[in-house]
Amino acid sequence: MNKRQRIKRNAEFQEIFKKGKSFANRQFVVYCLAKEEDYYRVGLSVSKKVGNAVVRNRIKRYIRQTFLEIHEQVYSKMDYIIIARNPAAKLDFHETKKSLEHVLKIAKVFSKKS
Repeated sequence: MNKRQRIKRNAEFQEIFKKGKSFANRQFVVYCLAKEEDYYRVGLSVSKKVGNAVVRNRIKRYIRQTFLEIHEQVYSKMDYIIIARNPAAKLDFHETKKSLEHVLKIAKVFSKKS
């Protein structure tokens, strides 16, 4: 994921929280907001309650890798914020990917070609 695909600023997070729609399962909450640019952006939030720094960074790596693998399937004109919940700390990569795909299907952000 390159720099233009990241959401970093608090103001951008707050705008997506206020204007976007949220979808959730046990492991993740996803906020989605349509935008004008031709590329998607992802913001990650993993609380200290989920685990120590090693666990939080592993979860974020798994989420980034999942988006690298499914980037052709998700709508590109969207902003996504992924919030990891406590059960996400116990997942390996394949379980993380499956859970994230599940919540993105609930959000209906997969394009028709997938």
